[in-house]
Parts: sequence; structure tokens; C-alpha cells
Amino acid sequence: MSAIVKITRKYQITIPKEIREKLKLRIGDKLIIKIENDHIVLKPLIDKKHDPIEELLNLVKKPTKIDAVKLVEESWNED
Repeated sequence: MSAIVKITRKYQITIPKEIREKLKLRIGDKLIIKIENDHIVLKPLIDKKHDPIEELLNLVKKPTKIDAVKLVEESWNED
């Protein structure tokens, strides 16, 4: 997949919608930019091929039950 883009006077480019959607890019995502054999290469900093929530859940060995309301209430009592 390729596209032609124009460099603005502030040296910015717009990533075409088709490419943004294919790579699942969102506002605020970061890209690595490098030169390879006289080519500019943009690569997402985080590989989005996998669901980020699923990846975070895989970091925990077993499910944990956390009562967020209780934690907040307990923090109010701490002085």
C-alpha cells in the first residue's frame, strides 16, 4: 500500500485514512522515523497487531479482584 502526500510549509504530512485505519493509528500515537537507503520509514512505536487490553491482562498471572470504591474510601481515611 502506498500513497502520495504533500509536505506542508511546516514540514508536516498527513497519513492517509486508508493507511491510518490499516495500522489502527490514533491521535497521540507515536511513530519512529528513520532513513533506510535514502527512504523515509515511519513505524508505529507500539505494535498494534494485538489488543492492548489483552496484552495487559496477560501480564497478570491470575485474575485479581480489586474494589476500586473501597480503595478510594480507604484513601480518604488516610491522613
